[in-house]
Amino acid sequence: MEDALLKGEFQVYLQPKYYLPTGEIVGAEALVRWVEPSGKIIPPDNFIPLFERNGFIIQVDFYVYEQVMKRMQKWKQEGRRPICVSVNVSRVHVRTYDFFQRLNELIEKFQIPKEYFELELTETIMGSAQGMTKDFIQECKKQGYKVSIDDFGSGYSSLNLLKDLPVDILKIDKGFLDETAESERSSIIVEQVVEMAKKMKIGTLCEGVETLKQAEFLKGIGCDMAQGYLFSKPIPMEEFEKMI
Repeated sequence: MEDALLKGEFQVYLQPKYYLPTGEIVGAEALVRWVEPSGKIIPPDNFIPLFERNGFIIQVDFYVYEQVMKRMQKWKQEGRRPICVSVNVSRVHVRTYDFFQRLNELIEKFQIPKEYFELELTETIMGSAQGMTKDFIQECKKQGYKVSIDDFGSGYSSLNLLKDLPVDILKIDKGFLDETAESERSSIIVEQVVEMAKKMKIGTLCEGVETLKQAEFLKGIGCDMAQGYLFSKPIPMEEFEKMI
């Protein structure tokens, strides 16, 4: 893994986020891929859990953050309109003391406005050490970063999260969308989450959108954004650049 990092085998892909009312690309999620010299791509599910256990995720994540900011700096210099990019924050970062110091140093180095660099935490992180996670999210906001909760609705702490945490975006778990065509209950839940978020001035994004029917449903209930294979799979940064 050390060798792979030095050789640039970890590559950053971006998956576009679309604003449903207009169909415009308004952001992207940064995802890491391990591409071996042979061209074989090792799926994240095969290495992220291991890296979270052995701590190497910290190095990989900060590598991703730096690559994203480097690209954002390039866009800024070219005079492109600002695009908000979200990056994943591992549970390991929540327990480290220097996360914000290191992140702010990168922000300063590349001169990226903090509001365009979104920190994304999965809801499952909230399952343990809730107090620590709550403090971490509050610190994100204090530092000036946007915060999104990924896989919202996949755990059991969803409503408590909304009550206690100052989040900006809810990413609705795609499990609900998988069933929207068949399950009236799932449709009702998604609709109510979107409505509740609107009242709380929280943005909503649904991931895993694969069909036009799903996109029309989400647009109809007022969901703000969507990402998924209907629009685009995760793509290399150069390809994303051409799209915008």
